[in-house]
Amino acid sequence: MDLPASRGRWRRRSARSHLPLVVAVLLLLLPTSLLFSSAYSTMLRALFPVPSTPGGADTPRPRCGGSAELEGERFLWYAPHSGFSNQVGEFRNAAVAAALLNRTLVVPPVLDHHAVVLGSCPKFRVTDPASLRAAVWDHAMQLLLDRRYVSMGDIVDLSSIKSMVRTIDFRVFVSLWCGVDMRKACFSRLCCAVSGGSSMPDDYNRCRSLLSGLGGSEKGCVYPVQDDCRTTVWTYQQDDDGALDQFQPDDELKRKKKISYIRRRRDIYKALGPGSQAEDATVLAFGTLFSGPYRGSESYFDIHESPKDQRIQRVLDKIEFLPFAPEIMAAGKEFAKNNIKEPFLCAQLRLLDGQFKNHWKATFSALKEKLKAVELEMKRNKTGGLIHMFIMTDLPPANWTKTFLANVATDERYKLYMLKESDELVLQTSEKLMAAEHGVRSGLLPKIIESTKKDCDPVQLPEILLSIEESVCSCASLGFVGTAGSTIAGSIETMRKNNVCKL
Repeated sequence: MDLPASRGRWRRRSARSHLPLVVAVLLLLLPTSLLFSSAYSTMLRALFPVPSTPGGADTPRPRCGGSAELEGERFLWYAPHSGFSNQVGEFRNAAVAAALLNRTLVVPPVLDHHAVVLGSCPKFRVTDPASLRAAVWDHAMQLLLDRRYVSMGDIVDLSSIKSMVRTIDFRVFVSLWCGVDMRKACFSRLCCAVSGGSSMPDDYNRCRSLLSGLGGSEKGCVYPVQDDCRTTVWTYQQDDDGALDQFQPDDELKRKKKISYIRRRRDIYKALGPGSQAEDATVLAFGTLFSGPYRGSESYFDIHESPKDQRIQRVLDKIEFLPFAPEIMAAGKEFAKNNIKEPFLCAQLRLLDGQFKNHWKATFSALKEKLKAVELEMKRNKTGGLIHMFIMTDLPPANWTKTFLANVATDERYKLYMLKESDELVLQTSEKLMAAEHGVRSGLLPKIIESTKKDCDPVQLPEILLSIEESVCSCASLGFVGTAGSTIAGSIETMRKNNVCKL
């Protein structure tokens, strides 16, 4: 078995990739009055060493962004964070909010794992929405500079919601609305043609100020939503607008943390839809839209069904499962068919990240039980031979010594399969994926596209190993065992429930 030495998206980020978080923290330490001072401009120019366009300094620039191509459009922007699976969950909620409020959803880039961190809603310790939006902007610009940009729309197939939710790629939106150059975030020709603009540092500064809300808001321009999970749970047509949520900070937390938050359930349509202050804003900017169940309630976004509004119910039904892009799904199926070739079990073992490093015993115990169940089933069916098993884990094989994985790897009853980022299948799929330009093509495009005779210098190929591994696991006919509490395991279970792989 050819064991990989390292992991793709689970790989530890380099010191350079911590720069956006460091920048965000430094900015939060600065007084608000200094955020747009000459010192801040100097720092921004250091981050964006790009030449100014001729005559750009003398051209009057409006405070609010805009373009004739976007006339009449109203947008919804939000600040994704944490790991990829959490970012996909936020995207689903954002799609529902955009459909509800009749806005075009700005599809964000895929952020590095935990490059932007929310905090803890149950502990009422979270980054405020404006700072979160600024951190996402900073990280997106770092991805641009590093030539590592990939859109959520490149990885996730948005075709199933295209008729119900209007979208626009972040690169196209920023280029048209802010007038800034995003071509360094492109891989191929169409993206380059629709993502041009100015390279003035002041333009990036202005766009960051508008979209984050750190520079304040302007009527009719951007409405920055400041309500977060400490005070608000968004609902829709549940007849509980303004009611207290079931989950509140307990007395001990109030006393220990000296907090006085009160969580209320608020109808998102009444608060941010027609007749609200937000209605006239071109851009509605949320902070996080991540949510999860907690103590009988939801941490922030509690819109899972809409019996009174069938249009929104159809959106909810569609976004329950958003598959990966066709190239990723095809790669997983190809590996299962051509490399494994036999019925197999998939094991997703998350062992190093966050809370999971403290639960090795439970994770390995679940794998042991699953293997016993597969062996018994094979005996009942009188099918002999090896148990073929695909392993996806963040624990490098060099560290398997004295673990249950080491026992399995040397046990002659099992044949193990793994993928690594440098495998030809992964690299070829990554290149096909980026050349397809799904992210740009799936959303709103300018009516007039600038002609270009050549592709711009392409961004680096993204690390899509984890996505392909999930696709492989969707094909596991002997079953699946995942890490309890892992959103990745949840994603695989959803794929399997929807029968996305038919060998």
